[in-house]
Amino acid sequence: MSVAFMQGNEACAEGALMAGCRFFAGYPITPSSEIPEILARKLPILGGIFIQMEDEIASISAIIGASVGGLKAMTATSGPGFSLMQENIGYAAMTEIPCVIVNVQRGGPSTGLPTSPAQGDVMQARWGTHGDHPIIVLCPSSVQETFELTVTAFNFSEKYRTPVILLMDEVVAHMREKITIPEPGDIEVIDRLQPHVPPEWYFPYEEAAADVPPLVSFGEGFRYHITGLHHDRAGFPTERQDEINPWLERIFGKIERNVADIALYEEHNTRDARDLVVAYGATARSAARAVRLAREHRRKVGFLHPKTIWPFPERALELAAQHARRVIVPEMNLGQLALEVERIVGRGRVRRVNRADGAMITPEQILSTIQED
Repeated sequence: MSVAFMQGNEACAEGALMAGCRFFAGYPITPSSEIPEILARKLPILGGIFIQMEDEIASISAIIGASVGGLKAMTATSGPGFSLMQENIGYAAMTEIPCVIVNVQRGGPSTGLPTSPAQGDVMQARWGTHGDHPIIVLCPSSVQETFELTVTAFNFSEKYRTPVILLMDEVVAHMREKITIPEPGDIEVIDRLQPHVPPEWYFPYEEAAADVPPLVSFGEGFRYHITGLHHDRAGFPTERQDEINPWLERIFGKIERNVADIALYEEHNTRDARDLVVAYGATARSAARAVRLAREHRRKVGFLHPKTIWPFPERALELAAQHARRVIVPEMNLGQLALEVERIVGRGRVRRVNRADGAMITPEQILSTIQED
């Protein structure tokens, strides 16, 4: 175990390497550019591959291909590039190819505020692609969490055969903090499930006991097909409903039946809370400070900090809010995750604290809402 003082983007790169990432393809974009800069230096030393692509569409195409070839793969971008990646995020979900997409959010829309923080891609991360499929989205609020959740993103991706999005923001990406880095053998690293049958018996989309069939890399003697069309268990296109419906049920089931494993969160002082604050990313830092100040003034305020925002930790919110008169949702947008909170606890109980002008929400802004009677 070692202690280091590093930037959030640096922690993301180090977490990726610790998780076994050996392929990165990307296109530089503020405020994520330090991630490829670091990996461009370090991946070749570890026998990995770094490629600067011509654009973000090519970047995500490359990491999908690398993953099919057996490498743990990642790309990093920001809002405009993330928009360009949406079609192939859907392709990775359809083909069940593990990969990690880092989106360091900045002010938008369009090129917006390239060097300023925002949390405006929350709904795009969940609903940006066309069609129906689940997605896992993790959101760190500190440099330490960035390191840890990057490792978790790779683990979830491999374990559930799915693309995973690490949704950071500019504040977390560029702040510097002391973090603890475990030794390589002291942190759990999950690899994709391998088949235990001969090549002629292998089907990459076979029904599996845990909803996640094994995935063997191309080049190992196993011949199978990959297509963005709905496919049968061998990967070939199909229009048969008796093959399409079980596939849909399985890819949703592998996430929905494992929400207890995937939906990570922290909660503080929620049992007696009359007001509950729900915050994520950099805003969670301001929220934690506001809640501490309110508790010092003898206000019964609780704090729920989701680290996984999709699938949202719905049951945790229901329990934390069961005695609360209000649920306060601060976020650096004009109301996105608040929509999910309103769906769960009821719109009338939710108070929003929003700003999307390129500045952080302060503890004082949140505290002012807490103090309203």
